[in-house]
Amino acid sequence: FLIVGERVNASGSKKMRDLLNAEDWDGLVSLAREQEREGAHVLDVNVDFVGRDGEKDMHELASRLVTSVKIPLMFDSTEWEKMEAGLEHAGGKCILNSTNYEDGEPRFAKVLELCKRYGAGVVIGTIDEQGMARTREGKFEIAKRAYEQATEKYGIPAHDIFFDPLALPISTGIEEDRRNALETIEGIRRIKAELPGCSTILGVSNVSFGLNPASRIALNSVFLHDAVEAGLDAAIVNASKILPLNRIGDREREVAHDLIYDQRKFDGEICTYDPLTEFTTLFEGVSTKTTKKDMGNLPVEERLKRHIIDGEKLGLEDNLKLALENHPALDIVNNILLDGMKVVGDLFGSGQMQLPFVLQSAEVMKTAVRFLEPFMEKKGGATTKGTMVLATVKGDVHDIGKNLVDIILTNNGYKVVNLGIKQAIDDILRASEEHKADAIGMSGLLVKSTLIMRDNLELMNERSIGVPVVLGGAALTRRYVEDDLKSIYKGQLFYAKDAFDGLHTMDALTGGKGEAAVAAGNGSKAVTANTIDDDQPADDVEDLVGEDAKLGIRTPAKPRGVAKVAGDATHTRRSEINPDAPIPRAPFYGSRVIADIPLDDVFAFVNETALFKGQWQFKQGKKSAEDYRVLVAEHVRPTYDALKERSKREKLLTPRVVYGYFPSQSSGNDLIIYQDDEKTERMRFTFPRQPEGKRLCLADYFAAEGSGRMDVAAFHLVTMGRRASEYAQELFKADNYTDYLFFHGLSVESAEALAELWHKRIREELSVAERDAADLNKLFHQSYQGSRFSFGYPACPNLEDQTKLFELLDPSRIDVELTEE
Repeated sequence: FLIVGERVNASGSKKMRDLLNAEDWDGLVSLAREQEREGAHVLDVNVDFVGRDGEKDMHELASRLVTSVKIPLMFDSTEWEKMEAGLEHAGGKCILNSTNYEDGEPRFAKVLELCKRYGAGVVIGTIDEQGMARTREGKFEIAKRAYEQATEKYGIPAHDIFFDPLALPISTGIEEDRRNALETIEGIRRIKAELPGCSTILGVSNVSFGLNPASRIALNSVFLHDAVEAGLDAAIVNASKILPLNRIGDREREVAHDLIYDQRKFDGEICTYDPLTEFTTLFEGVSTKTTKKDMGNLPVEERLKRHIIDGEKLGLEDNLKLALENHPALDIVNNILLDGMKVVGDLFGSGQMQLPFVLQSAEVMKTAVRFLEPFMEKKGGATTKGTMVLATVKGDVHDIGKNLVDIILTNNGYKVVNLGIKQAIDDILRASEEHKADAIGMSGLLVKSTLIMRDNLELMNERSIGVPVVLGGAALTRRYVEDDLKSIYKGQLFYAKDAFDGLHTMDALTGGKGEAAVAAGNGSKAVTANTIDDDQPADDVEDLVGEDAKLGIRTPAKPRGVAKVAGDATHTRRSEINPDAPIPRAPFYGSRVIADIPLDDVFAFVNETALFKGQWQFKQGKKSAEDYRVLVAEHVRPTYDALKERSKREKLLTPRVVYGYFPSQSSGNDLIIYQDDEKTERMRFTFPRQPEGKRLCLADYFAAEGSGRMDVAAFHLVTMGRRASEYAQELFKADNYTDYLFFHGLSVESAEALAELWHKRIREELSVAERDAADLNKLFHQSYQGSRFSFGYPACPNLEDQTKLFELLDPSRIDVELTEE
């Protein structure tokens, strides 16, 4: 049996990545020797790391390893060029890891040709043009196809072929992942029985991805034992992290076996025994020193509260039936379940509960109310504490914040009339009158939305409408609402930093505390039921998303683009930007559509800080760095990895780009875009200039008209596809709140990532990418030559210029349209 050491692999080992990024070749050699000492028979070598020259790294590392370790090398990469770079240094027998049919037969053939030329063995994954095979039948059929081609067409001996039937995680809790281990074991059994002479290999640790370290060792060890019994010949694994079965407790081994073979038990549709839950519980004390509380001895009222607080549906209906014996359904909702949601809100407010777990609680609340509704007496709104009409304002398509408010208010006893996105004030006011709203909620993410909110408030004054208004959204700050908007509106005005702020405001309004709440905001405090000191920072850096989260900057007191610039921004006194700077050569003029972008390329540019802390709201808060790392490793990253795979498998995200290069020159504060003949003016953009100081203007960065030099301007527009928005709405409407939060956040940050990826591609095509930082986080801090601007930024604030962008690029070709707003 062959053990392949897995730690000299940049895709799976942080230590390896750190050493590689530091180009600590001696440290990498020491890591390889450590694997050899721990019992590895073969060393897996992978240098795939975003932003680095993989071929160069492979030359550097392989040339050292061949003289430093005695065991054979397995060159591991998705790119055959890197494998060949390693083969050029290794004199003995090597293995190439790996090839498959994902990109069709040409790449499959290229790797086999390398094997033939260098006499190497090869790992063949059970992946074809449709993706990873998940069933035993699918794994075998791909292996059979590859076996016949490799042996008959390319003359590769069967004993040089290692089939990898893919160990996929069984640790996600997703239904389609439950049988992954079982199907892999049975796939091994059939491959060994029907394809003579070949070997099988697995990356064992994939099966337990996301679990805590102690539980991973136990599960990996039991899985490896059963896979070997089925015929497995080799495993890519850290040899020191595998235990003999007699060193694993009987109960732990039994539950691991149940998990591997999906031995769940059901009572109807309710799962009464989930080995995944049981397995993680068995190892809770090892990493978190916590144990689950037994609810069996608690009164039914307390058990129902715990269902809400813990986000636990198992046993919920039984406890609801029991509670109905002594309480009216409406009392259960108002006096028991809502008490549980109040605790959830308090835990969230104190930083002890993350938003995704809040949404799990909301899902349980929704399930409980749905069960109780047939038992409630219909008395025209008896179950409603109050009503809010909620909308994203005209011209803004962002709805995640608004929908989170909807979820929290709805599951805390309020009626929410959610009008959706791009809502004109007339429609909002009409709905408010129709539903006799206690408050109107307006949301927006764009800077322009803050101006729309201001206009809406002024119009409400003109019509003598005094309905309380709650404002929220990433473009707003508490101080801006207080200093600028409060004086405009004659009614009650509130700022909600998040969904629970909105809940507290509604509680104050409907509880008869509205006037007191506003009075508390009339001094130097904030305009909301919750007051804060002026000296307190307006925003938590962990709340930021998008560009601000990448740069780690705080939102200014006035939203970007709203603060008025003192002085004349139209003057044309030029800055001191060098007018003779070298001009890059455009690879082409005009625009092109790119539709075949691998999702993995996009995911490689996702800013995980913005995704985990900003979009998904997994904040560190008062946790230690180590506790937060454990949270990410055990809860966040498994969710992230599973969602990425699902997005690829179900084509939920379809990245597409339209981009182009256009001849250009500047004239004063104008950027002139020419036709391809470099003579005929096509259009021009006018940008503001700083009134004083450096007097910067975007036009200054382009060669001037009359300079005798023609410059080039690049534009690009990206999308993750219409299906992304549709699927997010399907999740929201189905009350799958947690999945909605996760998928919406991933789709938003993937769009950001695609924009970053394509900006890098543009820099490469213009031959200015040599200054790009190798570290992705440094790229997010603009450690490269050039800048990427969006209309609405202070340097180019005119949103109407989007029409010119659409004229240049014609984004309808990637199914993107420009609305009137």
